[in-house]
Amino acid sequence: MQPVTVSIDVPQTPEQVYDFLDVMAHHERFTDHYLTDWRYNGPDRGKGSSATVTAALGGTKTEVTIEVVEVDAPRRIMERNVSAAGRRLAHGTYTIEPLPDGGSRVAFTYSWVRAPLPDRLLAPVVRATMRRANRTVMQRLATELARYAAS
Repeated sequence: MQPVTVSIDVPQTPEQVYDFLDVMAHHERFTDHYLTDWRYNGPDRGKGSSATVTAALGGTKTEVTIEVVEVDAPRRIMERNVSAAGRRLAHGTYTIEPLPDGGSRVAFTYSWVRAPLPDRLLAPVVRATMRRANRTVMQRLATELARYAAS
């Protein structure tokens, strides 16, 4: 399946954005509209930090394990997502780039490595659902970054 990418421009520096995204618990603040029941494992931040959540999208619920597997401060964080009893394997990658006039462009790409047959058969619908959910994630991330920068 083709990956889905969404992005948003924010006034915070790449370092500020990275510092916020590097803490796994912060992700609950901007994804809790479809990821609930967060249970954290490993370190609070950085490679190896992880959480198990319940994802509710497209009328279905599934348990997802999210683990940070690669970091490149302050530019990139890659997570591995495992769900559907291991039949779905994907990567969620945050890329943070400085903007010419200050601030940052934050992009999130969801890439399927392995997907169950129903996901593949309904790929256009699955991708549209993920794109819509992750656009909301980006808008909520911008709000949370503003709160975080103000504190």
